[in-house]
Amino acid sequence: MSASFKHLFGIAQLSRQQIEHLVHLGESFIELSRRSVKKAPTLRGKTVINLFFENSTRTRTSFEIAGKRLSADVINISASTSATKKGESLLDTGETLAAMQPHVLVIRHSISGACEFLADFLPDTSIVNAGDGAHEHPTQVLTDLLTLHVQAGGVAGKTMTIVGDIAHSRVARSHLLAAQKLGYKVRLVAPKTLLPRGIEQFGCEVFHDFDAAIPGSDVLYMLRMQTERLTSNCCFPSIREYHEAYGLNAARLALAADDCRVMHPGPMNRGVEIASEVADSARSHILDQVEHGVAIRMAVLTALCGNSPESSPSPRSKRREKAESAMRAQGKLL
Repeated sequence: MSASFKHLFGIAQLSRQQIEHLVHLGESFIELSRRSVKKAPTLRGKTVINLFFENSTRTRTSFEIAGKRLSADVINISASTSATKKGESLLDTGETLAAMQPHVLVIRHSISGACEFLADFLPDTSIVNAGDGAHEHPTQVLTDLLTLHVQAGGVAGKTMTIVGDIAHSRVARSHLLAAQKLGYKVRLVAPKTLLPRGIEQFGCEVFHDFDAAIPGSDVLYMLRMQTERLTSNCCFPSIREYHEAYGLNAARLALAADDCRVMHPGPMNRGVEIASEVADSARSHILDQVEHGVAIRMAVLTALCGNSPESSPSPRSKRREKAESAMRAQGKLL
């Protein structure tokens, strides 16, 4: 089955066949990124705009590099330099950029559903979710799946133990959705204050004791504490106590099998969720994830517009009519 699709909002929308297609396509781009001349003509003449309303190093940079290695024209816009600082709405910003006829708009936003919202009014532009609130982060999970495909032969039948701030993690949510499609198990480890209610509905195992969850794990996937999303500072007693209970150090890693792999989506807080001796060890695949992030985003951009036919723009008046209706129902996004 082709992995071609109009937008990428989340893992939820993808079939198993589409996920596998993207992973294998991403694998084919790893070799390109290791050449002395890192260039392919796949997206020549295409325009990609990266619109980031939240800070990012890995995701934003990898999308930029991915587009340029495929010969696309890439423009980066951050919230701090956009007209939203002057009071412009998300919708007006989106329509302004769409009027310049880009092929792809990559968006990171603090509000869940921002990408789907814009897609309703920008029918001629493909939209990629680069992380929305605590909802999903599909390209990070596709990156992880590519890393495990290359380093461990895939994920089917394996157990991934995700540790840390589950409540605010869009990566954890996307992995739970991917696990249901690809046949791997997920264990979640966190204090009760950092677990969302009803998380068991995803069919995962939930632990509050990190040491108890380690045996039988094929992957230890560490998450940082997302302090920017915490509404209070009472989720755990102190950083020291959090590290003692939920930090991955050499002693804890010794409880795992020799082939257990360590992963982290970044950015890392060394000495909090992970010790340097583990992050820099031979069992860590954190930098592999970074490298493969470029390859998987090349795959996503190719699937979105590599072979897309040119089409006439949709009538703007109809889009604006829909937008005005949405303004009344979706005020917080406008």
